[in-house]
Amino acid sequence: MQSIFKLPSDDMPPNEREGASGGATVTDRMERWLESGEGFPWNEKEILRYLGYRGQEIPVNVEELICECCRKLEQAAAPKAVWREYPLTVREHVLDMVCLQTRSRNLERNLKDCGQIVVFGATLGSGVDILLHRYGHLQMSKAVILQAASAAMLETYCDWKNEKLRQEYQKKGWYMRPRFSPGYGDFPLECQRGIAAALELNKRIGVTLTDSLLMAPSKSVTAVMGLSRKSRICSIQGCEACDKMDCSYRR
Repeated sequence: MQSIFKLPSDDMPPNEREGASGGATVTDRMERWLESGEGFPWNEKEILRYLGYRGQEIPVNVEELICECCRKLEQAAAPKAVWREYPLTVREHVLDMVCLQTRSRNLERNLKDCGQIVVFGATLGSGVDILLHRYGHLQMSKAVILQAASAAMLETYCDWKNEKLRQEYQKKGWYMRPRFSPGYGDFPLECQRGIAAALELNKRIGVTLTDSLLMAPSKSVTAVMGLSRKSRICSIQGCEACDKMDCSYRR
């Protein structure tokens, strides 16, 4: 696939990877996009993964559609993020994060050795939903690509935000775990309610919960990230991006 995205290797931290154009980092390109609406640091591999490609040759017409859809998303998205810090206590496998209490073996493993947590929420905004809805009626091929590209866009934006947070907390002696979202593994989706209330998602970034606990706008996410004094640095992109299979923090 001819890369208009010009993204470097995905196995480097989001804020350190250099772009193929002029040596610009992902942070540089993200900040320019936030100012100008052009040049988002696309993760080509993630878009293709969401589309179901596994190393196959990409047809030219599909490549052109992906490029077109990415440009449309660059103009439509208006990302926002919010976060808050809370103390964490664990008693008899009950995770008490003040804003919510739950049982989850997967999350408890992820938060091992953590004394604080950060609850996090982010969205690409309603403009992306309008775009998805429009092409869902006009051209299904574009709608499918827009779904995949917007999912990858949200991941990249969250990775960038989380990397900035990781660096800020590390200066204070805290080491951040990867984000872990309600509905992943055995972390109950019902915990969305506690996170949404704690972060005031509707008021602060315009995200609401439906009765079925889905978020609107649809390209939104909430997550919990642990903070530990133990100097184990995990990939902000999560366990799927890490090759340390024997890690005790692996989810």
